Amino acid sequence: MHGRPALEVADIFRAHGPAWRDVQRGHLSLAQLKVMSAITQCRTAALGGHVLRCGGCGLDEVSYNSCRNRHCPKCQSSAAKRWLDARQADLLPVEYYHVVFTLPAPIADIAYQNKAALYGLLFDIAAETLLRIAADPKHLGASIGATLVLHTWGSALTHHPHVHGIVPGGGLAPDGTRWIACRPGFFLSVRVLSRLFRRRFLEELQRLHGSGQLRFFGEHAALTEPAAFKAWLVPLRQCEWVVYAKRPFAGPQAVLAYLSRYTHRVAISNSRLLAMDERGVTFRWKDYRAKGKTRHKAMTLSPQEFMRRFLLHVLPGGFHRIRHYGLLANSNRRDNLALARELLHVAPPPPDESASEAATVPAPTFVCAHCGHAMVVLQVFLRGCSIRAPPAS
Repeated sequence: MHGRPALEVADIFRAHGPAWRDVQRGHLSLAQLKVMSAITQCRTAALGGHVLRCGGCGLDEVSYNSCRNRHCPKCQSSAAKRWLDARQADLLPVEYYHVVFTLPAPIADIAYQNKAALYGLLFDIAAETLLRIAADPKHLGASIGATLVLHTWGSALTHHPHVHGIVPGGGLAPDGTRWIACRPGFFLSVRVLSRLFRRRFLEELQRLHGSGQLRFFGEHAALTEPAAFKAWLVPLRQCEWVVYAKRPFAGPQAVLAYLSRYTHRVAISNSRLLAMDERGVTFRWKDYRAKGKTRHKAMTLSPQEFMRRFLLHVLPGGFHRIRHYGLLANSNRRDNLALARELLHVAPPPPDESASEAATVPAPTFVCAHCGHAMVVLQVFLRGCSIRAPPAS
């Protein structure tokens, strides 16, 4: 059984959140306030819970409910496992590639003020770039699929929006009669991807501005004027846009291992927190500009700055941070994967026997951490209710 980390994000919000919230009154969004509240209440009596007893060793235990907020460091591991179980059957026996599309810093700044519009544009243009270049006969000449995952942070909790693309190394021929594989160890030219990504993103960004869908505040307020915005775009058409292709994954299981770390990640995990003391909040981070072991460093921020940076990454309500495109789009994924397996001469995945067994013999909801037996619920207490009496020892 894993013990509670010595320090949690929730501890920082509990200790310093109320005073900071008063100072920031009117400057925090409702979504950010909800995240603060959810994280501080997660797995406490404020959300209710159960009194449990083990049928094997007789141990009594109080289990508090989780907040299930997608920004909570404690609530994402179970969500990631459920999502990964559903992805197992989607994997094909081909090389998989990892491509990263990153927005330049000036656009990242205005993306923070227009999260829904520009994060959505980042997804769609990254996917369009991959699908268009792959469909070009000069490159691959095939219809491909991609799963994209949005991250908005750098290791130091700064605002750094980028998408991670996980892409099978090949696709269906235009006539659907054969599978076209990319060259071993090489997916698509990152230089070509970068040029198209830059051009298409700036075209769509200009279109959003022209239709009045962008908002600008503070130092960027002048960009509301068309002439100022047009001038602001000029250097962005000339600088390099980072599109990074990593080495192919070492087989489908490596893809799953990667996804398990990345899909439901939050801005910082509790395991990276080192201390909260009179100096501030200290946490581990990775400096990608350094090399070797010197990359791993510790950073100390004031509690107020730590909370500010953490809340930079709260997503708009209802915004999907994992999206599937092309062959993997939800509307026709099953048929496309079946055709791909047929063309690759691969048997379809076996039916999930554990799922059918679970349907007849449901797994226990609560399991004793000491002996592994099922635990029965003795008492349920609702949000804000106290337990009537402590469990008998």
